[in-house]
Amino acid sequence: MDNDKIQVDILGLSPTPAPGGGGYALILKEIGGDRRLPIIIGSFEAQHIALELEGIKPPRPLTHDLIKNIIEQLGFSISYVYINELRDGTFFAKIKMDVGSVDEVDSRPSDAIALALKFAVPIYVNEDVMNEVAFLPDK
Repeated sequence: MDNDKIQVDILGLSPTPAPGGGGYALILKEIGGDRRLPIIIGSFEAQHIALELEGIKPPRPLTHDLIKNIIEQLGFSISYVYINELRDGTFFAKIKMDVGSVDEVDSRPSDAIALALKFAVPIYVNEDVMNEVAFLPDK
């Protein structure tokens, strides 16, 4: 693992007064540190992440369940997800695959994190992104 990757956990989800409504702040916390990284995500993605965090299994597969099932049926897996860039206020992520020719897949951070939860794999953030956007909580 590269030194520029900081492992994080999900600290929580919180509704946010985003323009147009329906947005949520997904708060990631640095493992072994105190920095927090807020990422604004849509309500659909927030719902999928919340269900997974709460251990609630819907009666029928949701989108991220379907993606996981397809990946596994093809005999593949995911190693980790990586929020690798912040450009013009938009976060970018990569899903590290355990397959031959396809090493990484471009993704929105919310989808990458939902899949990380489904596959129980680590979530990493680029050190430069953490330095630019993360904050320390008030003590």
